[in-house]
Amino acid sequence: MQRRIYHFDGRVQGVGFRYTTQNIAIRYNVHGYVRNLNDGRVELVMEGADQEMDGVLQCIRKKMNGYIQQVEAETYPATGEFETFGIRHQ
Repeated sequence: MQRRIYHFDGRVQGVGFRYTTQNIAIRYNVHGYVRNLNDGRVELVMEGADQEMDGVLQCIRKKMNGYIQQVEAETYPATGEFETFGIRHQ
């Protein structure tokens, strides 16, 4: 189990990015959150097995590709602090 933090840059706010991400993530065995950042990016934090998180990212890229200009990713050990996946509001 790992934690991945993604930052999506582009036209990713105001286009349903968080709701789309949540709807994708709840179909996979991942936990965490997605939220808008003040600088215009969207942050995705999720924990789970690599295969599950890869599936989430692939679906996001497929559905939201036209809005994403850049994706930055970081990987850390999982903390187990999340019980579900949801949208955070700052």
